[in-house]
Amino acid sequence: MIECLKFGTTKEGKEASIYILENDSGMHVQVSDFGALILTIMFPDRNGEIKDITLGFDELKDYYNTDTCFGAYVGRNANRIKNACVILDDKEYKLDKNDGENNLHSGFVRSHCKMYDARYGKSKEGNYVEFSRLSPKFEQGFPGDLEQRIRYTLTDNNELIIDYRMATNETTVVNPTNHTYFNLNGQDNGNILQHRLEIYANSFLEIDEDFVPTGNILNVENTPMDFRIKKIIGKQIDYNDVQIRRAKGYDHNYVFTNDGKLKKMAKLYCDESGITMTVYSDLCGMQLYTGNFLDGVVGKGGTRYEEKAGICFETQYYPNACNEEHFPSSVLKAGQTYKSRTIYELAVS
Repeated sequence: MIECLKFGTTKEGKEASIYILENDSGMHVQVSDFGALILTIMFPDRNGEIKDITLGFDELKDYYNTDTCFGAYVGRNANRIKNACVILDDKEYKLDKNDGENNLHSGFVRSHCKMYDARYGKSKEGNYVEFSRLSPKFEQGFPGDLEQRIRYTLTDNNELIIDYRMATNETTVVNPTNHTYFNLNGQDNGNILQHRLEIYANSFLEIDEDFVPTGNILNVENTPMDFRIKKIIGKQIDYNDVQIRRAKGYDHNYVFTNDGKLKKMAKLYCDESGITMTVYSDLCGMQLYTGNFLDGVVGKGGTRYEEKAGICFETQYYPNACNEEHFPSSVLKAGQTYKSRTIYELAVS
């Protein structure tokens, strides 16, 4: 069953809706045709208390007024592009410089503040809502019209599946992600520093002073980046390490095999609630972000989100992949189709 509710009115005067996906295990997910946003993920803890485990806002208007990207579908390109410039088919394209000299999350025209067409139904995997929109040529400075489809499916195994499907009529850059912030103890219950985390990666991308990858791939061994054995997130988050200092915590891309196969990337544990979340994707990168720049913005129910209030697992190609020849390419050509899948799987113990 999928329920549809009113969410509010956009700046353009369009009526936005909330779509509620539910399963038989007590999990439910709210998404919206405004921004293809994930608004809420509700899940019972070990005592049966329903927890809202995602940061966000109660009202549509608040999503316009912040750069936090709570629950956001980020497209066309997630993360940073160095010098806000990309060369495609020997032609240079200038992008918005919205992060110093660089481009972050595709610039000032934000995909999570646009309206999307919605359709919903039931597949063999579960109830789904699919959002679609045509991003016109040069809307964010990138060439080519881009057909975007983002499908959210909730399974009876407590999996939220995100499927992306993109097509273009010109060579362009395509590297979408989702920017949901998770707190498995509840969005109104402190920070994530005592959560425990495993990441199944041996290496990560070194960043410069502007958080852009240098091109160097570093081993996690003997660094605070090593989560191959689960550890408390806060254990080394203030460690005297140049990578940690630059980002004020974790804001780094972990490196996985580029084989197109679904793989387990990370697992998050909250001992207090008993809730765990496992992240899977068929992509080659995952940005770990620990909410280092949350500054007290007021969210759901008047909750004030301070630093480290939530954690993001942003599956994607590597940042600045369009400008690094030895990175897996984020370039999509006319006639090609981009497809990827990410899964957030919840459980309780």
